[in-house]
Amino acid sequence: MMTGIAGRFAACTALVMMLASGCSKEKEAAKEGPGPVVSGLTVEKIVTTVVPDQLEAVGAVRPRNTAQIAARIAGTVTSMKIREGDRVSKGMLLVTLASAETAANAAGARAAVEQALQGVEEARSRKQFADVTFDRYRKLLQEEAVTRQEYDGRLAEKEVAGRSLARAEAALVAAREGARGASSLAGYGRIQAPISGVVVNKAADVGMTVFPGMQLLTIEEQGAYRLEVAAPESLLGKIKAGDRIPVTLEGAPAVKSGVVEEVVPAVDRATRTFIVKIGVADKGLRSGSYGNARFTLGSREGLLVARNAVITQGALTSVWVVGRDAVVRMRIVKTGKQVGDKVEILAGLAPGEAVVTSGVEKIVEGARVADKSGQQ
Repeated sequence: MMTGIAGRFAACTALVMMLASGCSKEKEAAKEGPGPVVSGLTVEKIVTTVVPDQLEAVGAVRPRNTAQIAARIAGTVTSMKIREGDRVSKGMLLVTLASAETAANAAGARAAVEQALQGVEEARSRKQFADVTFDRYRKLLQEEAVTRQEYDGRLAEKEVAGRSLARAEAALVAAREGARGASSLAGYGRIQAPISGVVVNKAADVGMTVFPGMQLLTIEEQGAYRLEVAAPESLLGKIKAGDRIPVTLEGAPAVKSGVVEEVVPAVDRATRTFIVKIGVADKGLRSGSYGNARFTLGSREGLLVARNAVITQGALTSVWVVGRDAVVRMRIVKTGKQVGDKVEILAGLAPGEAVVTSGVEKIVEGARVADKSGQQ
């Protein structure tokens, strides 16, 4: 009986092994069979090219001109004609402040001008009277009708009247300057836009009491932006105003480069970097957007492939390589820096190999390229 069981067990084992062997052969046959034919692909031949050796610095987009508007007098906000995000034009009335003290000072200064004007008129009248009297006494002295002492008295009165008029006129000038200053101070209650742009911050509202120096609004000029990046200290002295630098800006893919406008030579002690301001122009830019600049240090030979050809799956990066037999196979590669719309390949490819750069979504392992005329 034991012999029968052992026989049946040996027979089952042999059957399983035969089935496994058959399945393995079927899989190998399927693997060795021709793959699907794929058309509409773009194939590019890899060649050695000059790769710029670049150093990347990151930063943010800032407006070229920013106006931070603060109160110049103490008062209460009586009107606020704008909101955050509103566009304003230069000279537009934004905020009005009510200040009883400045209004009273302006009224007092105007009254002082009126009083000084009256003083000038009185002094001028006294001087005219003194001049006429002096002329009369001069003639009488020539006729010996008055004494020399009387004549000298009229002369002194004339000189005193002249000095009094001069003092009155000086007082009028001082009163007018005071009135101008008081009027200007009262005018600070009407706050106008110093530049055209967009209101990005509003720190006050109607009914609020403000004091000198308190920030009310922030306006950013649109259409003129700069990418401000923190460049490493090693580049200090190598970057100059006027240099054209490749840039990448978030939200503005059309912007490919910018021109260095300013280089701040002061190095930050903590980060060992200095600020480079690069002028960029695009209607879609927004203040605070992320961006980076690539500074070229030199060049070297390397391999570049189109960015669309590189496939990233988790931690693996690969490309589809077309062999001489027109069969497409996946190849694991190691990538380097991005150069424009291409990516540097550090390992995994050799010059002369062909890579699929367009239509990669159609490919499966072992597929055949229908027409290799699309090679570049």
